[in-house]
Amino acid sequence: MVSRLKFVAALLGVALGAMLHANSLKVKVEQGKLQGKFVNEGRVRAFLGIPYAAPPLEALRWRAPAPAAHWKGVRQARRYGAHCEQFPFPDMIFPDADMSEDCLFLNVFTPAHAKNSSKLPVMFWIHGGAYFAGSASEPRHDGDFLPAKGVVLVTINYRLGVFGFLDTDELIAEGDGSAGNYGLMDMIAALRWVKANIAQFGGDPQKVTIFGESAGSFAVSTLMASPMAKGLFIRAIGESGSALGGGLGGQAAAKAAPAETAWVREALGVKSLAELRAMPAEAILAATRKHGAPAFAPVVDGKVLTEPVAATYAEGKQAHIPLLAGWNRDEGSFSAPKEMTAEKWKAAAEKRFGDQAAAFLKAYPGADDAEAERASIDYAGDMFIAFGTWKWIEAQSKTGEAPVYRYHFELAAPPSKFHDATAYHSDEIEYVFGTLATRPGAEWRPEDRKLSEEMMSYWTNFAKTGDPNGPGLPAWPRFDKTGEVMHLDRDSQATPDTTRARYEFLLKTAKR
Repeated sequence: MVSRLKFVAALLGVALGAMLHANSLKVKVEQGKLQGKFVNEGRVRAFLGIPYAAPPLEALRWRAPAPAAHWKGVRQARRYGAHCEQFPFPDMIFPDADMSEDCLFLNVFTPAHAKNSSKLPVMFWIHGGAYFAGSASEPRHDGDFLPAKGVVLVTINYRLGVFGFLDTDELIAEGDGSAGNYGLMDMIAALRWVKANIAQFGGDPQKVTIFGESAGSFAVSTLMASPMAKGLFIRAIGESGSALGGGLGGQAAAKAAPAETAWVREALGVKSLAELRAMPAEAILAATRKHGAPAFAPVVDGKVLTEPVAATYAEGKQAHIPLLAGWNRDEGSFSAPKEMTAEKWKAAAEKRFGDQAAAFLKAYPGADDAEAERASIDYAGDMFIAFGTWKWIEAQSKTGEAPVYRYHFELAAPPSKFHDATAYHSDEIEYVFGTLATRPGAEWRPEDRKLSEEMMSYWTNFAKTGDPNGPGLPAWPRFDKTGEVMHLDRDSQATPDTTRARYEFLLKTAKR
């Protein structure tokens, strides 16, 4: 009889455990109830395709994001929402519903054990793609693994290209003098959604770290300068990119309205904003691929940005929060000239810099062919994205009144379907998220898995405390105090910065 009672009790315990386990997949947010799913063998709960704003369709096209609608019953949050209108890069994979203007969705990944009282740090990811491509659904930055380190991860979609950054005279008039930064407004709306709802998933709304790569890193540096984003996050991570360099709205010194107004009239053949909002999204998107189309990037609009981003940092008016930022060794591998030699490098220096050629060759030496090839890649990467990232790190170190940690990602990944064996632009993403297995055709090595584990720990430690250091990790000194850079490689280590002469030369020549 006793053994029978024990058996029944055991069955009841299993049933109760299963019920509690299943109930942990139901979460109530402001808009209604959600039903998620388990990933990573039950270690992580995933809630996918959550609308954080109303669909920006028809009259809401090119307007600030409106609140998401409430729903009745339980909304299934088991698959990604549609990705935004775009022409993606060849290596982008979107396992989501489809492409649509109705794309303002976010995803929440949380440890399976997290409760609404857990108050775990939150990591808010902004994808890259030059502000005209990308999606939160890309497998390389999915949330199956990072939350197992004790954080809540949020990934978002935001309006891209012409739909996210169009700036015309009519839009400015309609917006009471402000237009053009709809993609950035989407990010801010998503951050506000996180502040209001993330506690229900076990996250702490007062402990949000924003992080992103490429355009996502540009966005991080921009949000730190935006008065509209003030108080929505307390730490920041930037991977390869900043708005203190050129491109992607980096200078943002004036509105783009005249050029974009002319483009709308000439390329699209419309005379009013009402006509433009009535046009099919496919026709507008197709026109952006034609010669002469604007870049569609952030502008100084008077609300999201009240002045150029660089000016905000120079004046010390940006967010005074800890920053972890850096770039990859071979950022310029795709654009550097092929088969560079010492002779060609010297000739290129003389042609480009004239009487400053000797100073350039001192900063980017090329005494032999191998050194010239390396210098060529370094210079291409600096001009592409590293120099701007360096300026951001320097500015935050001078006026940010908070710790700054700088890295250089150096491990050349094994060759894969889309990339050679270099530490190329965006190469670090799978290491940060622990998603090495998602890269097509790559045969990973023990050193890749080791570095991925280190980077996941550094990034999540930083989100928890504002300091990437932790047990078992190589010591990472503050850059703003020591000038030391963490070299993320087969055997990661911090050493004094040896590249400063390059960027000081670029600063000097940029002012000529």
